[in-house]
Amino acid sequence: MEIGLLLLTAYLLGSVSFAVVASWLFNLPDPRTYGSKNPGATNVLRSGKKVAAVLTLLGDAGKGWLAVMLAKYFSQTWELGSEAVAGVAIAVFLGHLFPIFLGFKGGKGVATSAGVLLGLNPLLGLLVIFTWILVAILWRISSLSAMIAALLAPIYAFILFDYKINVWAITTISLLLLWRHKLNIINLVIGRETRIGE
Repeated sequence: MEIGLLLLTAYLLGSVSFAVVASWLFNLPDPRTYGSKNPGATNVLRSGKKVAAVLTLLGDAGKGWLAVMLAKYFSQTWELGSEAVAGVAIAVFLGHLFPIFLGFKGGKGVATSAGVLLGLNPLLGLLVIFTWILVAILWRISSLSAMIAALLAPIYAFILFDYKINVWAITTISLLLLWRHKLNIINLVIGRETRIGE
């Protein structure tokens, strides 16, 4: 019962799209109607409103972090174990990908996954974020940065922290994130992927 409540709360929290919220607050077009049509920070940045993009980034990352931190607290209070935290990490991510409030058509989960990792282990999260930044500086392609960071996240978790159930949760999230970038992979192959700032 308690685990079900945590999972449902995490999914609903993940379903809140801060790209849509920020766009509404700043009277911008719905991010699902322009650019990549993805409700995420990178696409909101295409509107030209950097503050809205930052709010989207912080909000989407924050909900991932908050869900995991709440799961950590209540899993100790209710003696649920690490499985509950791992389940919540996946649930909040799935909420972002398939939000009930947006007809199950959500974002790609880059910021939310970063928040989840920061919640699971701050050092792990910072390491993955640093990887994203480094790749972005070198190639200036947001999707490539996200995919490389996603590929390395489970490896970082396993080598550095020897997680058990959390490694599987992180691996699941990474695979889902890569799957959500399948069109970006095609664009990268044919040389049509846009660069940061374009």
